[in-house]
Amino acid sequence: MPTIALPLRQQREPQREASTPKELAPVRRFIKLPAVRELTTLSTSEIYRRISLEALPKQVMLGPKSAVWIEEEVVAWVEARIAERHDNEVA
Repeated sequence: MPTIALPLRQQREPQREASTPKELAPVRRFIKLPAVRELTTLSTSEIYRRISLEALPKQVMLGPKSAVWIEEEVVAWVEARIAERHDNEVA
């Protein structure tokens, strides 16, 4: 009986150990002031007032005239405001 040669890909490959899926790190992304205004629904002056009171995440300066925020921090701030509302309703 003739033997059929398999392409290299189909020949017996060494068994690989099953690896457990690694958790993906959250994607960190910079957002500009218009996106912060949209997420928070606050005006520009109110955003900067709350930053000065340390009541809103501080911006990151990328350059002398380039301010950005970390999206994850702003979203966490919004979520905390929502959680406060739920806590007040329960109490």
